Amino acid sequence: MSPLSLLGTIVIDLDPNVARIGPLLITWHGVFSVIGILATIRLAQVLLPQDGISGATVWDLAGWMILIGLIGARLLFVWENYQQFTGQWLNVFALTEGGISQWGGLFGAMLAAFWQARRRGLSFGRILDAAGPGAMLGLAIGRIGDIINGEHHATVTNLPWAVEYVNPLTLGERYLPVHPEVGYELVWCLLLLAALLPFHQRLRRALPAGAIGLLYLGLYAFGRFWLSYVRINSLVFGLRQAQWASLLMVVIAVVGLAYLLWQRRAAPKSSLATVTA
Repeated sequence: MSPLSLLGTIVIDLDPNVARIGPLLITWHGVFSVIGILATIRLAQVLLPQDGISGATVWDLAGWMILIGLIGARLLFVWENYQQFTGQWLNVFALTEGGISQWGGLFGAMLAAFWQARRRGLSFGRILDAAGPGAMLGLAIGRIGDIINGEHHATVTNLPWAVEYVNPLTLGERYLPVHPEVGYELVWCLLLLAALLPFHQRLRRALPAGAIGLLYLGLYAFGRFWLSYVRINSLVFGLRQAQWASLLMVVIAVVGLAYLLWQRRAAPKSSLATVTA
């Protein structure tokens, strides 16, 4: 036991693996990721019918968003950790061994939603408005699996809520009291939901389509940027890779919100000019 652990830690002695069925390894990370995805879809089924998007269409959209999101998550992880795959590139397809990037998944899912909205003649903005709170719920649930597995290494701390992983199979830093960074992310997602979801209908009437989704994603990225300082990740130009992705999302959210609000203000003037002409 480390000296810092004497100050008090939360000891986690949990096997990260649930079962192995042939070549398939089922982990707590995978279990809670699936539950998170299902919760995201269910919340979208509650919110999207208000915009004339049926439950069946929600499942179709979700299928494409999951597929392309998973591809994006894996590709970004491989790019960030290419040293692990040098000389053994077939391991890129070994998804059961873990290794996905959350931001790759989010950006991939957004790309899929935009493509499907254009293809089906749906409002991408309204899909984004439902996907924003859905993503917060899904991410919060998925982080439970990360906490159990000990994924995403964090810095050592003597805070009383430090976590210490002791299971021989854990992916965490054994016998080191560290920040529960993924736990912080879970709390941040739930705080955003608690602050915004009760006012979803009011915001939907007050803001242009797409603004709610951008608000959720931008605020999440803002928090994720600062929380990443207690993670142990390689630096790229002075920041962690997740921080650059967070900054990109913040910029997209700010620019997107500014454009949507400007477009709404400019619309009546354009209509008036057309009538006058």
